[in-house]
Amino acid sequence: MSERWKYQLKIGGFWGIFMTALNVLVEIKEKSLYEQLTSSTFYLRLVVYTLVGVLVLGYFNWKSKEKTENSNK
Repeated sequence: MSERWKYQLKIGGFWGIFMTALNVLVEIKEKSLYEQLTSSTFYLRLVVYTLVGVLVLGYFNWKSKEKTENSNK
């Protein structure tokens, strides 16, 4: 696996889990934790946030990282 994909998975995976956890905390007053974790929307949200994180956020962060590394040489 290339360094780019490793970086994208690391950044996007963290972002997806962070955003999902943040949503759970925001909705904790409306629904219990058990209700949220057993609902299908929780898992759909987790998958969507992770995919967006890996494919979009990870890609743009990788490009930014490359640009700063190339400008420092």
